[in-house]
Amino acid sequence: MKRILIVDDEVNIGLLLSKFLTRNGFTVNTATSGLSALDYLAKDTYDLVLCDYRLEDTDGKEMLIKIKDSYPLTGVIIITGYSDIKLAVELIKLGAYDYITKPLYPDEILNTINKAIDTQVALNDAFAESHTRQEAPKVKASKPAYTQVENFVAGQSQASKELLKQIQLVAPTTYSVILTGESGTGKESVAKAIHLNSPRKDNPFVAMDCGSLTKELAGSEFFGHEKGSFTGALNTKIGHFEMANGGTLFLDEVGNLSYEIQAALLRTVQERKIKRIGSTKEIDLDVRIIVATNENLGTAIQKGRFREDLYHRFNEFSIILPPLSQRGKDIMIFARNFLDFANEELGRNVQGFSKDVEECFLTYNWPGNVRELKNVVRRATLLTESDEIQLKALPLEISTDAKVTAIENTIHRNPEKSRDLKNAASEAEYDAILKVLREVNFNKTKAAKILNIDRKTLYNKMKAINLDT
Repeated sequence: MKRILIVDDEVNIGLLLSKFLTRNGFTVNTATSGLSALDYLAKDTYDLVLCDYRLEDTDGKEMLIKIKDSYPLTGVIIITGYSDIKLAVELIKLGAYDYITKPLYPDEILNTINKAIDTQVALNDAFAESHTRQEAPKVKASKPAYTQVENFVAGQSQASKELLKQIQLVAPTTYSVILTGESGTGKESVAKAIHLNSPRKDNPFVAMDCGSLTKELAGSEFFGHEKGSFTGALNTKIGHFEMANGGTLFLDEVGNLSYEIQAALLRTVQERKIKRIGSTKEIDLDVRIIVATNENLGTAIQKGRFREDLYHRFNEFSIILPPLSQRGKDIMIFARNFLDFANEELGRNVQGFSKDVEECFLTYNWPGNVRELKNVVRRATLLTESDEIQLKALPLEISTDAKVTAIENTIHRNPEKSRDLKNAASEAEYDAILKVLREVNFNKTKAAKILNIDRKTLYNKMKAINLDT
C-alpha cells in the first residue's frame, strides 16, 4: 500500500484529503507544519508528499529542496491557492512532480497522485537497477532496441544526444508529451520516434495540423460526424481521435486552436470518450497524445489564449528541440543523410559536398532549421550534374551569407589596424552594411533604404569589400 504524507497548516483541508485518499487505498499521515513533516519523513518512508506552498514556519519551495536533498526517492506535489507559471516552472526544475492550484477537484488530484507515484516507482526501479549494476558490473542490463525513423537522425552533438536520451526515456511510457521548438526543428519526426519506440508502435500514428483548422471544421476533424448530421455531411466521417485509437495522435501547432476547441479537447482528454457529431453513441478512447508548438504556451496562458488546465493535461513530459544553429557538428551528418534521400528520390548518384559548401553549411545560421537544410540539399542535388555539390548550386542567400562571414573575418583579422581611427570607422561602417544585408535577406533596395543611402552608393561599398553579388 502506497504511503502519502500531507503537509498543510489548514487542518480541515488535511483531514478532507486524508479521508479521500484513505478511501482510495492509500496509507496517509498529515502534518500541519514543515518541522513536523520532516519528523514524519525521518521516522518512516513515504512514496509521495503533498505539500501546501504557504506554511506558517516555511514554504513549499524550501520543503521541496529539503525533501529532495534528504529523500530523493520520495515524490513531491506542491499545492497552492494561486497560479503562478514562473513559480510552477521553478518548482518543477527543483524536482517537484507537479504543481496543483486550489480548489482541489477529487478526480484531478487522484489522477495526478497516481501518475506521480507511477513515475516515482519507475525512477526508484531505475535507481535500484543502477546500483545493482555498480555492485555487479559484469551483469549488463539490456535496453530495448531503438527503432530508427525516416528523416530523424540522432546526431552526435551534446544537444542531439540529450534529445535522443529523452525520447528513449519517455517512449515506453503512456505519458502525453509537449514538443517545443522553432519551426522546422523536426517535431513530427521526434513524435514518430516516440511512437515507434513505444508499445503502440504497431497501431496508428495520426498527425493533425491544428494551424489549418477552422472553428467550424474542428469538431468534425477531431471527433468525426454521422451522415446527415449537418448541411454538407453527405457521408459518415471518422475523426482523428477515432483513427488514432490504440495508437498515437500528434497535434501540431496546438497553440493555434480556439478557446472553444480547447474546452472540447479537455473534456475528451479527461473522459477518454468521444461522440461523433450527430451521434449519441460514446466511443471509448485509448490514445496517446503528443502535441507540438513553436510558441511558449506559458505566455499564451498568461495572455488568455490557452487553457492552463489543458496545458497541464498535455504536459506530463516535455521536450525542447534545439535549433540547428545549436547542433553545429551535426549539420554535415544531417546533410549527408538528406543527400542519400535526395539521390534515391531523384535517381541521382551525387557523392558529397565540396569543401566550400561544407564551410558554407557550417557558417550559415539556418533560420529554417532542419527543414531548410533538407530543402537546400534536395534542390542542390537536382541542380548538380557532377560528383559533388558546388557552391553555385546553393540558394543565393546561403552562398552570400558564407561570403559575408568570410569578409567579416577578414575585416576583423588585424587588431592593430582597428586601433587606427580611420580603419575603425571603416570597420564599423562595413559591419553595419553586412548586418542590414543579412536582416533583409540581401535585398539591396531595402538595405539602401534602411541605411539611408542610394543603391549606387551601396553597390560601390559592397564592391569595395568584394561583395558585388
